[in-house]
This record gives sequence, structure tokens and C-alpha cells, in this order.
Amino acid sequence: MMPSATLRMIFLVLLALAAPAATLGAAAQTPADQPADAHAVIERMDARNPSLRSFRTRVHVGIRMLSFPWFAPELDGTSYYQRPDYYEVVFDRVPSYARGFQRIFDDIGNPHAWEKDHFVTLEGTAMLGGRSAIVLRMTKKIHSDILDHTLAYVDPSNYALLQMEWYYTSGGKITMTQQYRMQGGYAVLAQQHADIDIPHVRAVADSSYGTYETNVPIATGSAQP
Repeated sequence: MMPSATLRMIFLVLLALAAPAATLGAAAQTPADQPADAHAVIERMDARNPSLRSFRTRVHVGIRMLSFPWFAPELDGTSYYQRPDYYEVVFDRVPSYARGFQRIFDDIGNPHAWEKDHFVTLEGTAMLGGRSAIVLRMTKKIHSDILDHTLAYVDPSNYALLQMEWYYTSGGKITMTQQYRMQGGYAVLAQQHADIDIPHVRAVADSSYGTYETNVPIATGSAQP
């Protein structure tokens, strides 16, 4: 049987793929100046879509093991966002090993939460899929024996989050990439893909998002699917 810690890690990957908030992007534009530090990048990420006050959208997340055990869990749920920093994903049903996580607050989609829990530095730029991306490096403020560091790749034309990479002390790595579509004047997250390569676990995970209901009332703390 797979260790419960591994099952929970896989479930957390599923959660990461269900949090679209920070991945909303604005229409492409050429910035007048480049940010001087990581905080300035995060401020620009947070300032996108100023007229977007809230949204809710259905999300489907699936994972496929590429190593034993050959199982493929899937989750369906609803993601909620309300400005300035309320994020929640509520799954319809969760696996038995994830009981207690039915209602999740997730900070993957909240760049300001990165600064609360991590030291964030501007690493410069790197080529990603044939285009230049701003690279942010994050290390935990409270030392972790599991996670070594995280890299976030940001589009300098619109400050949308393109990719995240989690590097583990075990030598493992998880890479998550994102694709967008236009809806109602907003560039919204359409799909995500994750490659999971950690000791004893190789898997891929994908998420897809339904129609976004934007600027709708959200009962924070009591969202319902």
C-alpha cells in the first residue's frame, strides 16, 4: 500500500491544480519599466484585472500514476475567489485518505501569501517555451525538511503566472504549467498540467476549468458547490 504521506502529497498536487486565482492574466501589454525586485513583481501580479471583484468556476482535476500503484484519482469541485485575497476550493467528494480536507483554503493562487510564508527573491529571467520569463525564487521562512525551494515563472508582458516548480530535499521535483483563454474581457485559466517526479512516485496531473461566473456574490467562509 502507498504510504499515507505520499497519498497526501498527491492530494495536495490535486489541490494546487484547483486554485486558479493568481493565474488570471490581463491582456498582453508592454510594461513601461521592469520591476526592481520580487515584491514589485508580486504587486504587478496582484494588480491585474482590477475590475474583477470575484468569480466562481467548476474545476475537474485528475491524476494518472506512471508507477505502481497504477491508480488514477479524479476530483470535481468549485473554485471561488473574492478580492482582495479570499480563495477557496470546495470538492464534491474527496478520497478517504483526504478526509478533513473537504473545504480547502489554498495559497498557491495568492502571490501575497508567498511573501507571508517564504523569502522571495528576484532571480532574473529565463527562457521558457521559447520566450523570456521573470523568475522568482522562494524558500520557506520556517525551515522545511521536505521542500527545498520553489521557482515561479512570470510573463513580463502581463504578469500572469506561467509555471511553478517545486524542488524537494529528496531530489524530487513537481512542475506545473498553465494555459489561458479569454472570457468576458478577462484572460482566465483554462488548463493546468503537472509532472510529478519524486522518489517512489511518478505521475502526471491535469485540470480543466469550466465557464467563469465573474463579479458574483461570494459568501466568504461558507461557499457552496
